[in-house]
Amino acid sequence: MMKTKILIVDDDPNILHLIRLYLDKEGYEVIEAARGDEAVRLFKGAPPNLLLLDVMLPGMDGWQVCREVRKVSNIPIIMLTAKDETFDKVLGLELGADDYIVKPFDPKELVARIKAVLRRYQTAQDAPEKELAFPGLTINLTQFTASYMGRPVDMPPKELELLYFLAAHPGVVYTREQLLEQVWGYDFFGDSRTVDVHVKRLRNKLIESEGLGWSIRTVWGVGYKFEVK
Repeated sequence: MMKTKILIVDDDPNILHLIRLYLDKEGYEVIEAARGDEAVRLFKGAPPNLLLLDVMLPGMDGWQVCREVRKVSNIPIIMLTAKDETFDKVLGLELGADDYIVKPFDPKELVARIKAVLRRYQTAQDAPEKELAFPGLTINLTQFTASYMGRPVDMPPKELELLYFLAAHPGVVYTREQLLEQVWGYDFFGDSRTVDVHVKRLRNKLIESEGLGWSIRTVWGVGYKFEVK
């Protein structure tokens, strides 16, 4: 049985060493990179099963690395950030990161987050083909693709998963907390603004959808729903 391969990207050798110790103990295969451009090269040469990515990196920062990886892969990405700021968290999630963790962190918590993200990803991969179709819109959760008005739409994994979840339950109103739990997972340590940002980005990509008979509606004081006329 092949080991799960994790690529750690951080320019602090002490952090690299600490994370490697814990991941080695858990039986993961660990690859290290200290620069963003090096991480992209390693990723393209031998794609890992998960990317653990620091934000502040030489050569290419974590945001840029995340963008490059998301162009070709939907593997799990966990961002490491030294700043406990909503901006950093939301930006990482906008770019397609699956989770984030703030430094300094508890290595045991980091391992738990890694296991949770890998578990959710594997569950999604093992599921039968999932596709939804509405006028002008097709969402395929198995292939992580979406098309609107006959053209492919570029969506990070969590954007697409959020759209799929809402569209799979037309007319049902979900609170932000329920959407965080259903789409990001019960063990995601985010805040409700994450959902607002993703909904806003979806609406920007699906403009004039009301004319097709469906839309993502805000239910003031509650949350969101996928409304079909």
